[in-house]
Parts: sequence; C-alpha cells; structure tokens
Amino acid sequence: MAEKIKLEVVTPSKAVVSEDAQIVVAPGILGEFGVLSGHTPFLTTLKVGTIRYIDANGTEQCVFVSSGFAETLPDKVTVLAESAELQCDIDVERAKSALQRAQDRLDSSKDNVDFARAKAALDRAMHRIRVASQ
Repeated sequence: MAEKIKLEVVTPSKAVVSEDAQIVVAPGILGEFGVLSGHTPFLTTLKVGTIRYIDANGTEQCVFVSSGFAETLPDKVTVLAESAELQCDIDVERAKSALQRAQDRLDSSKDNVDFARAKAALDRAMHRIRVASQ
C-alpha cells in the first residue's frame, strides 16, 4: 500500500480538513499540481478552485478554496486559505444567488461598478457550485 500524506486545510477562522490522503491535487496559480508522499518541498500561491484528494479509504473528496498558499513537504501538505468549504457544507442556493448578483453587476452599465471585484465574485460562485455538484 502507498504511503499517506497528511493534508491540512485551514482558514483564519477554522481548520477545514486534517486527515491522511493518498494524493492531493490543488489549483496552483501557475496550474494544477499533484502531491504524493515523498514530494519535493515547495511553496506556492493558490487561486480560486478545488482541492481534490483521495482519502485514506480511497474515496475522492473535494474542498472549495478561494485563494491562499500551499506548502508541500515530503509527508504533509498545508493549505492556508482565505476561505474554504467542504463539498458537503456548500450552500448551493447561496452560491447561485451570489452568481446572479455578480452577473448583474458585470452586466450593469453603471460607472461605479468594480468589474475586477465582480469578476472575482463570479469566479468564486461558479467554483462553489461546481464543487457542490461533483
């Protein structure tokens, strides 16, 4: 049996995941990366997306993250995220409402719309809905 790697996903307010995994795949700023036990240490910035991992029982799990940092060591992956939600904790209706609000702001012809902020909100809502439906 392959060795396990410890995955920890934490936000400023709570620990979201702390368990052994067979593999961890995360959304790095330069592209998705995968980590197995014994991986070379590195530190990277994360973008909004999904952390997928195979838990100790062989089941795929998903966690939504909205940016942050990941530190990879040979036996551990630590993710410090601005926010993170387990797949089962995502409120799909709330995410759909956020998606609609963001789309409305982007479609608005008002001069005072912060398009970068609206685009970021749209991206977060789309990823949350995608994770919840997996």
